[in-house]
Amino acid sequence: MQKRLQDYGIQIGTLPTGPFNKITDVKGVKVGHSTISNGDIQTGVTAIIPHEQNIFNNKVVAASYAMNGFGKTMGTLQIDELGTIETPILLTNTLSVGVVANHLIGYSLAQNKEIGDTTGTVNSVIGECNDMFLNNIRKQSITLEHVREAIQTADTHFEEGSIGAGMGMKCFGLKGGIGSSSRVLTYPHGTYTLGVLVLSNFGEMDQFRLNGIHVGPVIKSKLPVNSPEGDKGSIMIIIATDLPVTSRQLKRIIKRASVGLSRTGSFIGNGSGDVFIGFSTANKISHENNGSLQTFASIHEDDLDQAFLATADATEEAILQSLITAKTTTGRNGNTLYSLAEFMDEIHSSDDANRRV
Repeated sequence: MQKRLQDYGIQIGTLPTGPFNKITDVKGVKVGHSTISNGDIQTGVTAIIPHEQNIFNNKVVAASYAMNGFGKTMGTLQIDELGTIETPILLTNTLSVGVVANHLIGYSLAQNKEIGDTTGTVNSVIGECNDMFLNNIRKQSITLEHVREAIQTADTHFEEGSIGAGMGMKCFGLKGGIGSSSRVLTYPHGTYTLGVLVLSNFGEMDQFRLNGIHVGPVIKSKLPVNSPEGDKGSIMIIIATDLPVTSRQLKRIIKRASVGLSRTGSFIGNGSGDVFIGFSTANKISHENNGSLQTFASIHEDDLDQAFLATADATEEAILQSLITAKTTTGRNGNTLYSLAEFMDEIHSSDDANRRV
């Protein structure tokens, strides 16, 4: 079993987590991976499935936000216009967006014979980060089989760290990848869950903070090799919830992922694509117009603060989970990225850390 952040005695925030402390604590959400780890090829695909029904016919309320738009994400234009998602969300490396989108379109066509015949087309949603430090990205190694595997293996239990789309990623000069966390929201009208999944590939080691402690310089002094410098990566942040919200409210919520991102030491660098995509499963939107009014439940605006806090805390923890669960990896050109787990003894032994972690 992977050792996670709380196994080191570190707790982020005060809101309770769900039973898995992952995005799959939101009922119906599943995550799957396909991973390639072979010499100079360190890459993969990660799939986030919003619910178990036909997603094209039962769309979910959605929103997207680009904190910094240095990225090649696909599908957000229609999300922003219509406020819905109608496919799984797939994550991969930058130069594989096209092939992954093509196969996700094929998946949707196989599930829905009416697409492109009696109805319109489909908006596939793909997120990416550049994994070229560890992965020979020019080889474009992702195929139909990898997309299919990521979707078909999606489950409530899933690994984090060096897995799927996270296989080749670096974060704060360490090994990054997939991380997840969740928070439980309690209101007079009900109890809800908000979950976050990140694909972390950003940050400068000198800026890295662990639960508010500036540990980057401590780690840097212990590294056997110089860490890659510059904030030239990206992060994809996927936020899921069963909280009843409109697309506009959801966009306000997912913007708060930037708070959790900044807490870890990101300054949202020029070359970093920081893209957030969120969806709510509370209201399903039928593809077909049955001639009746659409009815929605949504929270009052005054209820948003708790969701804002949950997003900030779960994003911060998800990023740290991606670092602590990742394994030290050697890839292209012999480049090596080390796991945060290898430095936890040094972090805990520092006087400042002992006082605050």
